[in-house]
Amino acid sequence: MKKVFPLISERHKPARVAEQVKGDVRKYLKRERKKKLAEEFDYWDFDCRTGKSANEAVSCHEKEIGKALDAALTGNWTEIYIEILSKQAKRGKEE
Repeated sequence: MKKVFPLISERHKPARVAEQVKGDVRKYLKRERKKKLAEEFDYWDFDCRTGKSANEAVSCHEKEIGKALDAALTGNWTEIYIEILSKQAKRGKEE
């Protein structure tokens, strides 16, 4: 998913818009995790980036997307770019 979410709405307060964006992100992650994995892989990993635009986006962990969204609200951004790319991954052996 590569998407620019507007943070300003005529109909909703900014906090409500942020909750809608967080809900969309959670739904996307849940949908991706339900996909069937190849036999040699253990789990779905996500490469995430957030920022004002695609050019200014920085890498973050999937659990930090909400914090980045809250920071965008306090920074009075008009929109936020969120990129989430899923990939299959395998856990390393514990020694």
